[in-house]
Amino acid sequence: MPKGTGKTIAVNKKARHDYFIEETYEAGIVLQGTEIKSLRLGRVSIKDAHARIINGEVFLVNLHIAEYEQGNRYNHDPTRSRKLLLHRNQIDKLIGLTQQEGYTLVPLKIYIKNGYAKVLIGLGRGKKKFDKREDMKRKQMKRDADRALKEYNQ
Repeated sequence: MPKGTGKTIAVNKKARHDYFIEETYEAGIVLQGTEIKSLRLGRVSIKDAHARIINGEVFLVNLHIAEYEQGNRYNHDPTRSRKLLLHRNQIDKLIGLTQQEGYTLVPLKIYIKNGYAKVLIGLGRGKKKFDKREDMKRKQMKRDADRALKEYNQ
């Protein structure tokens, strides 16, 4: 893959539905050999994943990367915790922000950039049920307006 181009592997659609994303950070992922091969094939699920800060380091928990078929005995554990690579000042900022009530670190998407696996994590504040309903109403109204405009223009 040429430098500078990226390929999106997985997107967490549920994250923006369940959380208000206030800030995003790009982080590298520490992977084993069979993990990156399986990830390049798109065999990854980030639906239940979240990031956690343990001993001053950020880890991605519950990220499921399926075993590589040709990996035989060198295969990896599909749901092991994976370390994220961030700058120290970013980690310190995240430690302060996640200690506040209601904030969590949510992976938004996984992609390949310049040959390296990256994850976009967002600092999210949980939505209440009425917030989710309000978002659904807003999306439906926009969809109806776009549909009406399209019919009017034809």
